[in-house]
Amino acid sequence: MSNFANQLVTAEREELARCIRTLLVRPLLTERSDPAVFDLVRRRRDPLAHWFDYHCGWTLVVEPRLGYARLMKVRGDADATRPARRTRSGRAPFDRRRYVLLCVTAAELLSVPVTTIGLLADRVVQAAATDEALPSFDTAQRAERVAFVDVLRLLESYGALRTVDGTTDSFADSAEAKVLYRVDPTVLMRLLAAPCGPSRLAVPASGVPAGFETLLAGLVQERRYWQGDSGGGTGDGGDGRGRFGGDGGDRFGGDGGAASEGPEGSAPESRVSSVQRNLWLRHSVLRRLFDEPVLHRDELSEAQLGYLTSPTGRQILRRAAEQAGFVLEERAEGFLLVDPEAIATDSRFPDGAQHAKVAALLLLDVLTAAPAGCAPEQLAAEAGRILDRFPRWGKAYRGENGATALAEDAVRALAEFGLVRHEGGRVVPRPAAARYRVTSATLKEEHPA
Repeated sequence: MSNFANQLVTAEREELARCIRTLLVRPLLTERSDPAVFDLVRRRRDPLAHWFDYHCGWTLVVEPRLGYARLMKVRGDADATRPARRTRSGRAPFDRRRYVLLCVTAAELLSVPVTTIGLLADRVVQAAATDEALPSFDTAQRAERVAFVDVLRLLESYGALRTVDGTTDSFADSAEAKVLYRVDPTVLMRLLAAPCGPSRLAVPASGVPAGFETLLAGLVQERRYWQGDSGGGTGDGGDGRGRFGGDGGDRFGGDGGAASEGPEGSAPESRVSSVQRNLWLRHSVLRRLFDEPVLHRDELSEAQLGYLTSPTGRQILRRAAEQAGFVLEERAEGFLLVDPEAIATDSRFPDGAQHAKVAALLLLDVLTAAPAGCAPEQLAAEAGRILDRFPRWGKAYRGENGATALAEDAVRALAEFGLVRHEGGRVVPRPAAARYRVTSATLKEEHPA
């Protein structure tokens, strides 16, 4: 093979790896948001689709003419660590009210190619008024308008909604604001990554609260892993965003829960063939690893761990990591993926820009020195000492119970990165926590403007 041919092969591999990591962290990619990367995905869509289907069982849809690519990442369990976030400063997570407005607004947008913010708000008001399961929507209240603005800005960030004239934020100040939108219904239809559409699980509103967990599980049932007309299993995996580490900020995944036992856990074993079982094992393991960069061995079922440590499973894992451009580390505690270029990174630890993560790093020394864990009160006291040590730092936590709030936020950050778990009312460090140690602490104090 000529040197030029070798260069072409190398370039193709690098492009494929870059596309995989980009789609892992940005599963809805539009041409408007990133033309260069979208063009790469468009040109490599066939090998990309094959890679995601084979290794993770995820479907990749690329629509060059419509200008979007959607990786349908499915997971079999709810994950509260990746909420939708407001696009304003602070990036606060969506609350229940905003999620409700998001669903209603998206449904109302499907039938209008062009609309104004006032007309859309009126449609949402009417939809909420005619559905007994929905709370009313009152545009006379500023808090309601702000929540509505957060929803619209999120849809704009996804490319489902485009501002033609005016600014969305103006509606927060006045219900009379004039904003014109163009709607992209094809992107709207792709927002929900669920194998089973919610309309197929229609139940009376009165039955939703009692059967919510069952309904939620029904949305992610995947028939490819089981046989029969009812029941079924789910695969573990990722949601809309991936979390990967780089440059010392490796993201440890997992919430400490036990892994699902597989498709036969929810369907009679006779309905699951050996081919389907092996397919589920491969997908369930690799989904978790490529969505959370570390798999702890104690989070896997015996069957999953057996597959991952088998010659075939290990070969597939190593090949998949190499093709995606990750560095694979195999540890006694689990398996770690590192993205050297941090392309697939959506959150970092350590992170000196966030008070909770700074405190989390400082609290790790206390936690790792206590293998049996610490009580929340101990961590709150330690957080108080941190605040006393740096009197001009962490102003948001200077009020009453500020130390407790700082400790809670820090522990939440550590849990999201898989560095601690809650056991018996105590916060217990995980093996991955030993990777971090503070040698010196010099916090930048906040001076008044």
